[in-house]
Amino acid sequence: MYKVGIIGDGYTAAELIRLIAGHDELAAVAVSSTENIGRYMADIYPQLRSFTKLRCEATDLRSMQEKCDAVFLALPHGLSVPMVKELSAAGIKCVDLGADFRLKDEKVYERYYEVVHEAPEMLSDAVYGLPELYRDKIKKAAIIANPGCFPTSAILPLAPLLQAGVVESQGIIIDSKSGVSGAGKALKASSHFCEVNEGIKAYGVGTHRHGPEIAQELSLAAGENVGMIFTPHLVPMNRGILSTCYCRLRAGAKAEQVREAFEEKYHNEYFVDILPEGVFPHTKWVYGSNFAQIGIYADDDSGNVILVSVLDNLCKGASGQAIQNLNLMLGIEESKGLAGAGVHP
Repeated sequence: MYKVGIIGDGYTAAELIRLIAGHDELAAVAVSSTENIGRYMADIYPQLRSFTKLRCEATDLRSMQEKCDAVFLALPHGLSVPMVKELSAAGIKCVDLGADFRLKDEKVYERYYEVVHEAPEMLSDAVYGLPELYRDKIKKAAIIANPGCFPTSAILPLAPLLQAGVVESQGIIIDSKSGVSGAGKALKASSHFCEVNEGIKAYGVGTHRHGPEIAQELSLAAGENVGMIFTPHLVPMNRGILSTCYCRLRAGAKAEQVREAFEEKYHNEYFVDILPEGVFPHTKWVYGSNFAQIGIYADDDSGNVILVSVLDNLCKGASGQAIQNLNLMLGIEESKGLAGAGVHP
């Protein structure tokens, strides 16, 4: 039984505890907080009452080192770096659910997150935690940069086609919709019920922080810089992401090669479900699960390729993927603790 700590007490921390409760090789032994020190997690999140007795503590890295084999950092950007630096130096495996290690160019990070990166020398040590692309590296890693939720929903459908050279690397459009939990638990006027209910809006148009993360990974897949537009939208639902990705067949490529590329890349991937022709996914089909589903449209006459992907932003888009990564790091069966189906209706 591996002992894990959680730094942070927000939605992703609660989701980690929920999933670890069904994992027979991981045990959550510590959770730290700033605003809820002394409170039980089950009092903050009553759905956990039968699953954890953990009480929030002040963050004490020395205590974490003594108690834990691995630590999840579920923190806002800019806070993880010094903690990861100390914990990893002590031999503790770290999975950072924030953005501090995702971008390999510290200048890009500083531009989009408006803070100076405190340890740019560590960026090359951190492995981008998308198992379907980087499984072998994750197994050997000490620090994982857990991907953002929007990037996971865009990279999974687009990377196989760019790797295979089936679609053009320029003119890619990614149109994404997210539930409100993606904004986190902190109170914000834009997340109030009256602001969200019965409406939909685009935000971060042309400037969203997940844009350069998507571009970084798609460019690596393509072997050249991609040209893309990413626009996120907020929709009145609790959790879930639906991304519709538009691209064009490369000259000489055929529509049938699109599905062939997906089958080649994901035929052994437990958590990526490629849907039959003509079937497109619904966020409710993956609600509460670590699965991503992808629907495919490709047309020879127009050259258009349309990919629709869904995932749960708190699970495959955050905490579930973090556990999937830690399973790999510790040599545990990758799907352990994550094999549950989505909850619907």
